[in-house]
Amino acid sequence: MLRLHSLASPAVAAQKPNQNPKQCSPSRVFSTNSFGFAPSLSSSRKRLSLKCRQSEYFDQQRASTASAPNKPSPPAPQTPAGGTGLPPRFFVGHSIYKGKAALTVEPKAPEFTALDSGAFKLSREGFVLLQFAPAAGVRVYDWSRKQVFSLSVTEIGSLVCLGSKESIEFFHDPFKGKSDEGKVRKVLKVEPLPDGSGHFFNLSVQNKLINLDESVYIPITRAEFAVLKSAFNFILPYILGWHAYANSIKPEDSSRQNNSSSRYGGDFEWSR
Repeated sequence: MLRLHSLASPAVAAQKPNQNPKQCSPSRVFSTNSFGFAPSLSSSRKRLSLKCRQSEYFDQQRASTASAPNKPSPPAPQTPAGGTGLPPRFFVGHSIYKGKAALTVEPKAPEFTALDSGAFKLSREGFVLLQFAPAAGVRVYDWSRKQVFSLSVTEIGSLVCLGSKESIEFFHDPFKGKSDEGKVRKVLKVEPLPDGSGHFFNLSVQNKLINLDESVYIPITRAEFAVLKSAFNFILPYILGWHAYANSIKPEDSSRQNNSSSRYGGDFEWSR
């Protein structure tokens, strides 16, 4: 509480009205000295004191704030992986639906093997999986009869370079080099449409193990083929695993490798 002491006489104080009657009101109290003792009652002069209500207002506000119940703190944000701390995984794909069949294109990530040094080495390149499903009705497709074809990095490059009037053919034997070699034959043909508006994707599968001989084809327009090419160009470095290498590069590691290469003659191309 703030106290303002006045040394003027009561007569003088009565002649000076309060400048702010709403905030402060005069009251007669005994003032104390700096040591906290009250003056003697034999003093011939009485002292006036002004008690400011503004200090009481702040005291009440402070007390009400202290007595108010604590507001619940907002919940901690959860990680997208459900709080496990692992990076989230995403599954993507692009589908094209036509009257005779549907085609779904999905990228598959490369595989890495851990080394004793703590580093990782690429053990298998990624690929793009094509899934063909024949139509079972109007806008209905039988995915239980789907046929799949995996495009390697080189085959993706061949499709990207394919011209509007060019055709290409890929042949796969899933059991090549094994005892069942030749029993399953897959052929993917990409041929231009007669009117030049796009390409035919035709997948033929011969499986002697289950006595299956099926062919699924779907027309792909020029615009749809352009979307596929753009997606292939974007995903190629990631399928090769080069994104993992690029993310692991540090400036100090790069300078250290350059110094070691110059010391031991590792840069054979430019040291000739």
